[in-house]
Parts: sequence; structure tokens; C-alpha cells
Amino acid sequence: MTVLSERITQSAFDGTRLRVVLLLDLHEGAQERFLEAYEEMHRQVAAVPGHIVDQLCQSIENPSQWLITSEWESAPPFLAWVNSEEHVRMVQPLHDCVSNTRSLRYGVVRETGTPAGGRAKPGAGELRVAPRRGDGIVRHALTFTVRPGTEEKVRKILSDYAAPAARVDATTRLRRTSLFLHGNRVVRAVEVEGDLLNALRHVSQQPEVRAVEEAVNPYLEMDRDLSDPQSARTFFTRAALPMVHHLGVPGDSRPDVTRHGLCYDAREGRGMALAQFLAGQDEAAADDPSSHVVRSTIYQRGDLVVRVLDVTGDLRARPELALGLVDGPRKGAVLGRLLRDGDAPASDKDIARLLDRCLMTPVTDRTAPES
Repeated sequence: MTVLSERITQSAFDGTRLRVVLLLDLHEGAQERFLEAYEEMHRQVAAVPGHIVDQLCQSIENPSQWLITSEWESAPPFLAWVNSEEHVRMVQPLHDCVSNTRSLRYGVVRETGTPAGGRAKPGAGELRVAPRRGDGIVRHALTFTVRPGTEEKVRKILSDYAAPAARVDATTRLRRTSLFLHGNRVVRAVEVEGDLLNALRHVSQQPEVRAVEEAVNPYLEMDRDLSDPQSARTFFTRAALPMVHHLGVPGDSRPDVTRHGLCYDAREGRGMALAQFLAGQDEAAADDPSSHVVRSTIYQRGDLVVRVLDVTGDLRARPELALGLVDGPRKGAVLGRLLRDGDAPASDKDIARLLDRCLMTPVTDRTAPES
């Protein structure tokens, strides 16, 4: 158990109003095409549930630099939209016009004329009562599938290469990379100190990483050409597995802490609800003095939910907490309704079987030395 003030918490499920900022640099001569693409996108996104307003702005210092801001009632509706295939298709004409993009997402904490924790207007979403306490780490994951039958070849490729340089620049460092397999699905979870985008670009340019990516290409179910910027952008957009919840204790480096990954297959259209359920269970587990879960990070995209755990001792010492169940059979029934197979764990044996089914196979877990 940890004191509430000691906990590191990051969550998309607190109901806070969301501000999204997209910075863009246009190709020369692409302004008219860009404006046409924006108008089409604007008409479509205006109908997305949870969307409040968006603005298109042009730099007064450099006309090729543009800014799109959008406001959402909360993070879940935005994440559901931005991670959808509809969004990938919708923004394609926009990306054809730009040489560089950067997306930033913020929960609204204060607003002129509105008291802390209040509402600006009905339906506008809550303001955060108090800022969250962070640990300076950005967490993100990528996932893709390989052709069935090639899993062992892919596992060997991904486990047998030198780690890239951890230091990116004066303020950014790659802290940890954890790689898992679950069936024919690959999941790579990364932890970065500093700028995530800079770190991902740095890693993608390392010779050892480029060689591994090329070696994996023939086995992928989704074709990609990382030498083509458009193909690479589309692949990594579809492969992105955003973090939606994190709970942990800062600076815990006990030697008996081990990392594990679980993959949950949600019922169609219920991925976000499953992630939110697991987040609530992890919050409840943090109040249990006997819990062996030190940190839990939940990633979600569509109907895929991944949970990465750091635990003390034996993972199976508390299988219900490892699976994400705190309140016994009643919560087991809720979990069953959210899973694709509908298998509600009603006994200790059921929990153990479901835990084994969700556990991913670890491939590598690399932590950069302190520098």
C-alpha cells in the first residue's frame, strides 16, 4: 500500500476536459490543398461525440507554420476517434501537405472566470481540481502482428540485437524498453525521460534498430516501407498503443521487482470500457497493504488492452490482483462481460486459467543505466 500523496498517477479516465494541439509545417505550395483538406476534416470531426470546438491558426511570423487546436469533453472520446481507422483515412490528405507534425494533449486545469474544479458551461467537461504528480517518464507502446507460424523467427530477431544508445539529447533519454509476444502479436512498451517524439525518432535512426526492423518486415501481416515517410507514418499511426492509465510509486528499484505483460481481448466496441475497468481495479488494489503490484500501466487501442505490471515476488502469489480483480466474483462477472470470449472467472482456478491466457511471453526487458 502507498500513501495517496506518494502515488504517481496518469489517467485518461478522470473526466477532465481535454485540449489537443497539433503543430504543422507545410510543404511549399501546399497551402490551398491543406485548407481544403482541413475543411473536409473539420466537417467530419464536428459530428464526433465529445468534440466541442476546434480552431485553425497560422503563424504571424512564418506563414508555413500552422496550428490546429481542438477541445473535447474528456479524453476517452478523443482517443476513441484518433485511434480509429476512420481517423487514419480522414487525416491522410492533411498529412500529404505537411513536412512535420507534432501532437500535444493536455487536461484543462484552470480557466479564466471559472473556479477550480468547476465547469465553464454545461457539457464542456470538468476542470482538474488538483494537478497530478508525475515522475518525469513518458510511457507509450507499439503493437503489430506477424504472420502465424513465424513467431519464433520474429522472437529470435527481436531478442538478438544490441540496444541503441539511450541518450538522445541533453534533456531526453530512453529509460526502458519491454518487448512481449502474445500469439502472433508483438507489443513494445517504451519509457522515455524527456521528449517522446525525439526519442522515437532517435531510436528509428539507429543502425542496429533499422537492421532489426528490416529483418522483421517479411513476416509482418501489415506491409510497410520505413524508407517511405508516408508508409512509415501510416504504419506507426496504426501500431500506436497509447497509455490510458498509470499508477505507481516513484523510484522503487527493489531487486525482487519483476515486469510482466498481459493482453486482454475486449468484446467488440468495449475496449475503452475494459481499460477503464482495469484502471479502477488497479486504483483499488493500491489501497491493499498486501498487494504485490508496484506499478501498473494500461495501454488501449480499439478492442485491444495491454497491461504492464511491475510486481514484487511471485506474480501468481496474488493471481486476482495480477489479472486486475480486487472485489471478487462480482467484479469477475463484470470482467467476463467485457472480454470477447465472455469467460467470467468465478473461482480461483478460473482466475489462474484466465491469467495464464492473458500473460504475454517476455522477449526483452532493457533498462538503460543511470547517466
